[in-house]
Amino acid sequence: MSQVQYVHEGHPQVAVSGGRFNEFMFRFWARSPRWAAPLAVLVCFSGGVAYTLADHPTSGDAFTSPTCLVKLSTGFDCPGCGGTRAFWYLMHGNIPAAARSHIMAVFAAPYLVYAYLAWAVNLVSKGRKLPALRLSPLSISIFLIAWAVFSVVRNLPWAPFTWFFV
Repeated sequence: MSQVQYVHEGHPQVAVSGGRFNEFMFRFWARSPRWAAPLAVLVCFSGGVAYTLADHPTSGDAFTSPTCLVKLSTGFDCPGCGGTRAFWYLMHGNIPAAARSHIMAVFAAPYLVYAYLAWAVNLVSKGRKLPALRLSPLSISIFLIAWAVFSVVRNLPWAPFTWFFV
């Protein structure tokens, strides 16, 4: 198989040629408008918002359907347990309850929102630019280590760690 180089808005992309689907997708991508990718991300995010609003995750416990399979099978909170409830509370402006459900998601939320906005504005607009969020590998590593520690600590059965139970 050979490699083909595509250029989309000045950015070269290398792909393996030979497949009709691969060729179709690169032609489709090269012809798509600049706003298509931010819109696609926004549509996916809107689906998550709609699911959260329809499910009302604060009305049940971790064992009501749909549930976390890790919590259901082991009884332990997984690294993402409480994230939907935290998102629900964030949408309703209740930051203390959101932090109680999943403090790491609440910490990451403003960074994720700004990263999306900066990416979308810089991609779509030609005159207005927002400074891109540039996180160092060290800061990302520290966050992931903190999340891993949080995932373990939230399952310890002693006070004050029981505060993190979902």
